[in-house]
Order: sequence, then structure tokens, then C-alpha cells
Amino acid sequence: MIEIHNIHKSFNGKKVLDGVSGVFETGKTNLLLGASGTGKSVLLKCIVGLVKPDLGSVTFDGTYFTNNKLDIRQEIRRKIGMLFQGSALFDSMTVEENIEFPLKMLADMPRDERKDRVNFCLKRVGLENANKKMPSELSGGMKKRVGIARAIAPNCTYLFCDEPNSGLDPLTAIKIDELIAEITEEYGITTIIVTHDMNSVIEIGDKIMFLYQGKKLWEGTNDEIMDTDVPKLNEFIFANRLMRDAKKVDDDEENERLLQG
Repeated sequence: MIEIHNIHKSFNGKKVLDGVSGVFETGKTNLLLGASGTGKSVLLKCIVGLVKPDLGSVTFDGTYFTNNKLDIRQEIRRKIGMLFQGSALFDSMTVEENIEFPLKMLADMPRDERKDRVNFCLKRVGLENANKKMPSELSGGMKKRVGIARAIAPNCTYLFCDEPNSGLDPLTAIKIDELIAEITEEYGITTIIVTHDMNSVIEIGDKIMFLYQGKKLWEGTNDEIMDTDVPKLNEFIFANRLMRDAKKVDDDEENERLLQG
């Protein structure tokens, strides 16, 4: 479990995060939702320690992270896996070498064990025998899968995903969402996903935090998000026709149920 308390952050006098607090639960996909420029990625960077908050704190499973001793922060960072928006694979390394990289950096593991771990992670994301391929030989979806394999290779406790569906076709995006959700539940990981994709919200939104202009306006589940009284959230959700039509169908079904009951 990750807890954030009253996070504030400004850049050049412009407030980006304004007192954001919340809890991200273990074994669930926790989504940071909002339009571009609402502070989602900055909040993610504050949580992992890439950006220092001006005010507020972060705890990982009860251990204070912000401004704690360097060795404690480093120990927590060793438990963090990161899936970057563009996958961020090393172009000059094979798939196997990309996944093995954090094991060399973070784990005291013999070479044979590293190879076994790489093969296990590749199998888990459905890319058996892709070890010797180069990133240039992979599709966008395959790159995301390699990115996930690299993130979980060191047996991460916390998984952070920045726009994991960016640049993917809808079917591949759903498969990546499902894979992240499966791994989260299977290994009991605390997963935080930055997204503006409503498909991800509907498919895997165990817990959702909606940010608007640096503030948390709403928090709940994908079962609750279609029926809120938060105007800015509703504007975001029902910005496209498909979501408006889905809402109308739900309302019609509910009215019919009430009439029959």
C-alpha cells in the first residue's frame, strides 16, 4: 500500500499539485485519471522520488519515503518497477539484455539465475523465444510487453505505469490492460497507472483518482464512475459520443428495472 499526504508542487511559481492525498491499495490497479496537464505524471514522479514535493509526504507500506535517509529510499526504490510511456527500451540491447539490465543493477544474482528470471518474465508476458530480438524488430504491443517484463524482473512490490496504452490500437491496448491487471493480482503488487483512457477505466479501474487542475476532485471505482455528481468528471467521461450512449443505455435499463419493480 502507498499513501500520499497533502502533496504540493509548483514549477516557476505555477502550482501543479495542490494538496493531493490518497491511498493506493495492494493487489489492485489504481488509476490516476485526468486530462493532459492536470498533474498526473508529476504526482507519479513525486511518489517514486524523481521529483521532490514542495510540501507533503509519501509512505510505502508504512515506511516514510519523502526526505528519509538515503539508504531507506534506495531500499524502497529497489522494489519499484516502472513501465514508461514509450517503453524506453535500450535500442542497442536485445530483448533479453533489456530485461536483464535491472537484475544486473539491482540484484546480486548469478548469471544463470538471471537468465532463468528473464525467461520466466518473457513467458509471463507471452513472448517466449523473443530473447534475441532487437527493439526495432518489435511491434508497439510487443515493446510494451517487454517493458512490463523488465519492470517485474526484479520481483517488484510496486509497479508504476505511465500511459501504458499510448500509441497502441484498441485491441492491443485492452490486452496490455488485462496483462497489467493479471500481474497486479497474481503477485500482490501495488500498481499505479497514469491514464486518460476511459477504456482502461472501464476495463481495469479497481480504484480511480480523478485530478483536475492539480486537485483531487473524485475517488472511487469503475462501477461508481458512471454515476457521479462531479461536473468536471462528467465532462471528462462523457466527452465522446460512445460514453454518452453507454450512459443513456444504463439509465434506460435502470428506469425499466424501477418500473418493473
